[in-house]
Amino acid sequence: MTKQARNKESNRGRSGTWEPLKILPFRAFWFAALGSNIGTWINGVSSAWVMTDLSPSPVMVSLVQAATSLPMVLFALAAGALTDIVDRRRYLLFTQIWMAAAAAMLTVLAAIDQIDIWNLLILTFALGIGASLATPALNITAPELVPRSMLPEAVALSSLSMNLSRSLGPAIAGVLLAQIGPWAAYGLNALSFIGMIVVLWRWKREPEERSLPPERFFQALRAGVRYAHVASPFRAVLIRTTAFILFAASGWALLPLIARVELGGGPGTYGLLLSFVGIGAVCGILVLPRLHELASRDRLVLAASLIYGATIMALAILQSEEMLYAIMTLSGAAWVSVLWSLQVTAQTSVPAWVRGRALSLYIMVFSAGLALGSLFWGWVAASTTVPTALLLSSAGTMVAALAVRNFSLGSREAPDLAPSYHWRPHPPAMEEPDLRRGPVLVTVEYEIGLDQRRAFLEAIRSLGASRRRDGAFAWGVFEDLEKPGRYIEFFQQASWLDHLRQHARVTREDQRVQENVNRFHTGSEAPRVSHFIGGTPTASTDSPAATGGMTEA
Repeated sequence: MTKQARNKESNRGRSGTWEPLKILPFRAFWFAALGSNIGTWINGVSSAWVMTDLSPSPVMVSLVQAATSLPMVLFALAAGALTDIVDRRRYLLFTQIWMAAAAAMLTVLAAIDQIDIWNLLILTFALGIGASLATPALNITAPELVPRSMLPEAVALSSLSMNLSRSLGPAIAGVLLAQIGPWAAYGLNALSFIGMIVVLWRWKREPEERSLPPERFFQALRAGVRYAHVASPFRAVLIRTTAFILFAASGWALLPLIARVELGGGPGTYGLLLSFVGIGAVCGILVLPRLHELASRDRLVLAASLIYGATIMALAILQSEEMLYAIMTLSGAAWVSVLWSLQVTAQTSVPAWVRGRALSLYIMVFSAGLALGSLFWGWVAASTTVPTALLLSSAGTMVAALAVRNFSLGSREAPDLAPSYHWRPHPPAMEEPDLRRGPVLVTVEYEIGLDQRRAFLEAIRSLGASRRRDGAFAWGVFEDLEKPGRYIEFFQQASWLDHLRQHARVTREDQRVQENVNRFHTGSEAPRVSHFIGGTPTASTDSPAATGGMTEA
């Protein structure tokens, strides 16, 4: 976070929609992202339309969307882990240069009229790889550049950038395809990466203060998956995203065929349809913060999903081009309402140490649903008709939205996930253990009144969830049979280093949960905490001796 952002952190009031743009680093990123996103949409529209020239098969046309989305499935989780453990500025520079090179190759092939089905799909896949590597890192830039109180507005402005580009990009692509040719569209996409490369090159990012060595790659992956599995609001994001996108993907995958076959239009028609989607999304973004004050995210996602399902049905039934422009405007507003609500929850329901990995899981699930949904609905359209596929996916969108409505995205007010540092720096010991030594066992002793045991056990379940989220591979609570009301809570980490990381990961929300548990303790002193560690003082977790007995630290 910049110094300017830190100075504003104390202002916890509701920020205006445009407030984050007053912060210079965020403003620079926002405009650079807008230019890059416009180029991305120009490229996507151009590739989808070029494929209809190369092959009118619904399956081949849907493969363009699948080639864009599949890299997100394959690489997003790894990208999230890298985002959390490497230098983000250099990492993002690499991804932007990669995508600029792939776009330049498409430009050259189009200019010499050498584009065919397979090099189009391969280079589209290469661009998808770059996007999958960059997206988690770009998505967590907003929390770093703005104070937490502005995070919903920053996410909304990021969505606004994407949807402004969705309005402008397709229209520009339609003009370029009709008047000049695909090479001009691909060339403009290649140039669109220059702004982000310049901003990243000049970004003076403050280095992160690390008291512990960074996590290893596969260890970081496991930590991210474990957190997502245990954290209820974030798990709800993944479930509701899957339920929505598997059916909603049909609209994007089949839209080129609707423009070309059902409406008998050209690239301009396809570009205009997408532009009206962007217009609707921009309008939706401008009113979403106010809607969020009136209704919960759960209700917003349900209502928007049902509306989006209805717009897919209209695509199947209506034949009037002018009416479809209105329908696509409504579709864009519904689409962005679903994704904004899910993304804000994904951003605010996880702490900073795991945010890149958590968002990469969200992106991976979204992209997997988009790729599989695109292929499936393309196959259904090829086996039946385009309107039939749209009607079936419309019904599926509505049924799925109702089926998962009880998976709550949490309350309007996000939990305070800032580090609390309320644990001791480390337990007292005769000597500091080897960081690799383990496993580590921590026990906490409670004295609970006999009439409060049930309430205590209910309260401590939430504490157990936080222990597991932060790195414990085992957790449990036991009562002393000889002394009813005396409870021992235990949790384990793989090594002493993992335990020290858990100290740094404990949040203010975890502190609140722990204080709620401690209020049941009736002892004259605070609950007694003990630490035990496996192995011998000279052993490491890499040696057989590390599996030895437990000794008190």
